[in-house]
This record gives sequence, structure tokens and C-alpha cells, in this order.
Amino acid sequence: MKEPQLQTITLSVRVTPRAKRNTVTKMEDGSLKVYVTAPPEDGRANEAVVEAIAEWLGVKRRQIEIVTGATSRNKVVRLTGVSQEQIDAA
Repeated sequence: MKEPQLQTITLSVRVTPRAKRNTVTKMEDGSLKVYVTAPPEDGRANEAVVEAIAEWLGVKRRQIEIVTGATSRNKVVRLTGVSQEQIDAA
């Protein structure tokens, strides 16, 4: 069996802060919809987004970086050392 190729992947993410619970949903277009309980103040929602995606994929938080959209609901997130198969399986 071939080992999955680990790479750097960028994903579009739509964030909903102050949700009832932390949840990650994959959309049909390949983007993610992330619900976090944290408010969008002092970067708390961004930290919660990184933590929710890391938990969803089963990777470390340092493998996830918000590239653009730090103050927006629409973000671009870079995943390092993650295979497309991991994302598809999650």
C-alpha cells in the first residue's frame, strides 16, 4: 500500500463565532465551515478555529496557520504535513 503524500494544503474557511459548540463541517466545494464558541475578540475566535481544525484532523495546532482573514469570517488556512486523504476522511 502506498504511503499518503504529506503536503501543504490551503483551504477556504467560513467561521461562525459564538456558536453553541465547536464543530467543523466540510462543504461540497472543499471549503470548511467552522463553528466556534469563542467570541471574535482579541484573536480568541482565531485560536479556537485553529484548535477545532486540529482536533477535527487529529494533528497538532502548529501544523495549522491562518494565512489571510484574521479579522474576517472568511479565512484561508494553511495545513502543513497533512494529506488530502486525511481531509477527505475527516
